[in-house]
Amino acid sequence: MLACLGLYGVMSHRVVQRTNELGIHMALGAQRGDVLYMVMQESLTLVLVGTVLGVPLALMATRLVANRLFGVSAADPVTISGVVLLMSVVAALAGFLPARRAARVDPLIALRHD
Repeated sequence: MLACLGLYGVMSHRVVQRTNELGIHMALGAQRGDVLYMVMQESLTLVLVGTVLGVPLALMATRLVANRLFGVSAADPVTISGVVLLMSVVAALAGFLPARRAARVDPLIALRHD
């Protein structure tokens, strides 16, 4: 749960920081759907990179945590798949919700945002 909160906070903060950039895209003619697609693509690309790097590292670290787990093995594929799916959904929501809010803002207001 802590990892989900951290991921959501980082991803949504990243989108909020890009409000000026999104405003420029919209001022130059990008549609709301284009802005949402761009943000979602970046969010899910980061999740894919994190998954490709994180799962092998987690499997290598199984020896460190194996004696602290009860009722599940350290390399349980169902658990690992569930965590990857959960983190992907959280990252998608963390990118989508602020991007939807930023896409609704008037481009002039977004450009003036500090």
